Amino acid sequence: MSPPPIHSSSSPEAVNEACQTFNLSAAELSTLRERAQANKARAYCPYSKFRVGAVLLTQDGTFIDGANVENASYPVGTCAERVAFGRAIVDGHGRKGGFKAVAVATDLTAPGSPCGMCRQFMREFCDLSMPIFMFDKNDNFSVLRLEELLPLSFGPDKLGVPDSAQRQAEQA
Repeated sequence: MSPPPIHSSSSPEAVNEACQTFNLSAAELSTLRERAQANKARAYCPYSKFRVGAVLLTQDGTFIDGANVENASYPVGTCAERVAFGRAIVDGHGRKGGFKAVAVATDLTAPGSPCGMCRQFMREFCDLSMPIFMFDKNDNFSVLRLEELLPLSFGPDKLGVPDSAQRQAEQA
């Protein structure tokens, strides 16, 4: 697979195309970018100094923030995307299909993608068609659907487990 194209957030054509393709308003995409970039400042990363901000947009228009949180015992750290999803699930936004978009921002000079663990985590709660917007330090972005980031994915359906909405209804 070739790298996805990189678009400028200041290009009305690029923004309009992304919004039309992924059924977002220009305001929603702008808010995703702004919050993901701002959330980098909230990262706790004294070891790697690699700041990551994330934000989720739910179908009801709620934005849920996340930032990476490191630990002296490196494997214990948590990525920004998983922080945001954890918050979303605890706040009751866990049903499959409840998310509209994900955005992640780094200080890299090209957009950075979610790590493999985060991709798998997203798979648990998102439709494979979910757009993942990836912003670099200059607000340029690439966007791919989850199915493009995690081809041949393994999810709850492969184990005969109902989707998260059905699980939550059964637990209530």
